[in-house]
Formats: sequence, structure tokens, C-alpha cells
Amino acid sequence: MKNLLSGKLENYKPLREIVFEALREAIINGQLKAGERLMEVQLAEEMGVSRTPVREAIRKLELEGFVVMIPRKGAYVADLSTKDIADVFEIRSALESLAAALACERITEEELDELERLLIKVADCVAADDLETLIEVDTQFHDVLYRASRNDRLVQIINNLREQIQRFRTTSLGTPGRMRETLEEHKQLVEAITARNVELAQRLAQEHIENAENRMMEAIREEMRSSSGKKA
Repeated sequence: MKNLLSGKLENYKPLREIVFEALREAIINGQLKAGERLMEVQLAEEMGVSRTPVREAIRKLELEGFVVMIPRKGAYVADLSTKDIADVFEIRSALESLAAALACERITEEELDELERLLIKVADCVAADDLETLIEVDTQFHDVLYRASRNDRLVQIINNLREQIQRFRTTSLGTPGRMRETLEEHKQLVEAITARNVELAQRLAQEHIENAENRMMEAIREEMRSSSGKKA
């Protein structure tokens, strides 16, 4: 937590916005765990700020669903139910499928080249077992597909889901073997889009998201089994 604001204070955003983004990022990348209590005084001390921007950030995080306020107990990092996860993946599956179909018809050669370059980066991440960089590259890969749809409304809707998607992406890609699977799924999707095969691209995009969801659910079940074992 002490490095949360490292390098962030150099920009010109209001302090409350910087603190909000730092806390949100910590929740998304798992630095702040689901169910963990957020104590204003402790966070303010660790981040080297007053309690006011921390309090404002926590309120905003509650509005976005990252934090829950429990009466007489305080603020906690929101836990995600399996239904929450299924709902987001269901929406994302439909949106990704539509984006892939539109990209088949509208993508430029420059964007296809960009996807190919990103595939190389994904392969490098898999070889180096570099999950952190892979998450960044995976995000860039999907952003190119969204842009190639040439549908601003679609991009806007997907961006509204971005924070939830990022939170899932970290867990899903971190499961054993998922990084390599992602590389192969991305390759197949790029091949289908390059061939302008709308039906195949839609199916591959949908399967890619379904596979990510399955891995996410596996990770949750494993965590539940582990927790049960410790309690026993």
C-alpha cells in the first residue's frame, strides 16, 4: 500500500481523483482483497494524504460497486458473487462477438498489422511467464478490436464495463495454462478476421470469453475449497 501513489502525484489531477484511481487500481489488481476493510486513517497515513480525499475516494468507489458500506462496521472491498461474474461475462460475450463481426467488415490493414504485433508481444509474455505485462497487452489487443468495429456506442458501452473486466482478467489469466490458451485463441481470432469470416470470428470471440469465464469460476471454486480446508 505504501507505493500506491508512487509516481501519481506528479500529474495535475485533483488529489481526490489520484487517491480514487490508486485505490481502484489496487482493488482491480488484487492488492486490496475482497472483504478487506478500508480504514480511512490507515490509508491516509500510508498514502501520505489527509483523510478527506480518502473518504471521498471511498464514497466514489462505493458508487461504482467496488466498495460496500456496512452500517456500524465501515467500508469493505466488495466481494463478487458468481452471479455478478456471470452477468458481466454474459454481456461481454455478446459485445465481443458483435465487435469481432463488425471488425471483419471494417478493420484496416494497419489495425491488422497492429494485432499481429500484439500477438508477438503476447507470445513473449507467455514465454516469460509475465502475467502483469500480458494483462496490459491483452487489454490493448481487445481495444484494437473495439476500435476496428467503427461503432462508437459499442466502444463506449464496453468501456463502461472496463473496470469490472480488468478485475476478472487478472484472476482468469492467472490460472494455470490460461496464458497459453489466450495466445492460441487470439491467433485464431485474428486469422478469422483477416479472412473476413464473420461467422467464425463471432464464434471464436464468444468462445474466448466463455473460456475466460470458465477459468474465473475454476479459480473461485479452488479458493472456496482451499478456504474450507483451512477451516476444517
